[in-house]
Amino acid sequence: MYCCRKFLFPCVAFFFIGTPLIAQATTPTLSFGPIHFAQDDLAPALQVFALLTLLSLAPSCLIMLSSFTRIVVVLSMLRNALGLQQTPPNSVLISLALFLTLFTMMPVAKRIYTEAYQPYQTHQINTEMALAKAKTPLKQFMLKQTREKDMQVILELAKEPPPATAQDIKFYQLIPAFLLSELQTAFQIGFMIFLPFLLVDLIVSGILMTMGMMMVPPMTIALPIKILLFVLIDGWDIVVQALIRSFH
Repeated sequence: MYCCRKFLFPCVAFFFIGTPLIAQATTPTLSFGPIHFAQDDLAPALQVFALLTLLSLAPSCLIMLSSFTRIVVVLSMLRNALGLQQTPPNSVLISLALFLTLFTMMPVAKRIYTEAYQPYQTHQINTEMALAKAKTPLKQFMLKQTREKDMQVILELAKEPPPATAQDIKFYQLIPAFLLSELQTAFQIGFMIFLPFLLVDLIVSGILMTMGMMMVPPMTIALPIKILLFVLIDGWDIVVQALIRSFH
């Protein structure tokens, strides 16, 4: 018992006396130096805030400012034309649409990288000038794909006079007109895709009616025929080529 007390006393004393000393010795200290802001540029804090905002809006920007809308709508209409509800699944269609979007937007991305990002990284231009240079190729792409009729509709709804030149069109006017044009073009391509499959459905339905097999659902016979026809003509290649060429 005496040995235990003799050993316990130094431990307790070290706990009550040594702990504050250890805490005092290991307490970290933070020091902030002066923050220097570059002339004619955004503050670093604002740059970080702008970057985080851009990342949060990236999905919306992908839909509004690129070819993604047209591609994903056409692929969805193709699946419906074949009569397949969940095949290919949405994840596959979106992945294919993303890579086709990357393929079609690569020339625009290269121009943005060369004309805006590289000069900004080498401190030849500031943030405001980099954003202005980055908007130019993107705006040219969107103007090329936007129908004049859709642009007029948006300008009439905004109750604003038409701009003198196409480059004077504001982004908030161009984006809805661009999306309307993309949907219009996607539906035109989708209609052309639906026609041959609609003919297959009509022919199969007529044959079944002639044979008196009215209790047999036409889709049961038409679905494998449509899939076989689509595979024999290399349908995926035709659809992808039509989509890519529609942007040129």
